[in-house]
Amino acid sequence: MALSALFHPLLVPFYLFYLVCYQLPGVVVLPPTPDRWLVLAVVGGFTFILPTLGSIVLLKFGVVDSLEMPLRQQRAWPLLLAAVSFGAAAWLLRRPGLFDPLLPQMMTGMTLAVGLTFLITLRWKISAHGVGMGGAVGLLAVLHLGQKAEPETVWWLAGTIVLAGAVGSARLALNAHTSGQVWAGLALGAGLVLGLSAGVALS
Repeated sequence: MALSALFHPLLVPFYLFYLVCYQLPGVVVLPPTPDRWLVLAVVGGFTFILPTLGSIVLLKFGVVDSLEMPLRQQRAWPLLLAAVSFGAAAWLLRRPGLFDPLLPQMMTGMTLAVGLTFLITLRWKISAHGVGMGGAVGLLAVLHLGQKAEPETVWWLAGTIVLAGAVGSARLALNAHTSGQVWAGLALGAGLVLGLSAGVALS
């Protein structure tokens, strides 16, 4: 239960932006380190606070009956609201000369991931936790293989792989998903990041 809450899909983006801004030297150039709180403020506000408030409003009006949203049918509106909010964050970070190009690229990828999760959820209950953790693994793999950071990225990558497995196991232990739904989420998150990165490299 604790792992599911601590690595909720709405929290994972904040962790990843904190990681690239403060824990992986050389990955991000702009903004300068003293001003990177602004990046975290945008990400935290638009990927966690606003979607959470939106879910609370939906709960108040009876659209969902629990913030955990165990039923697939109740996840559509919260995911759609999250996709819009993530998209707004991507737009705000797309400021050449102010924010490093990696930052809006990351946020755009996360927006696409949420959007695809929303579309799939209309028919099937894919694991959003899996999508988030798969995306985290994919991002760290790209950073490591692309040599955009110091060698310690391999340790972050290894730790994230272990953590993704632990979160997936937690979702199964809670009977929140089937193994297929968890694996599909992991594959979607990782595959989307790797695909977008390949597209950027070829452009």
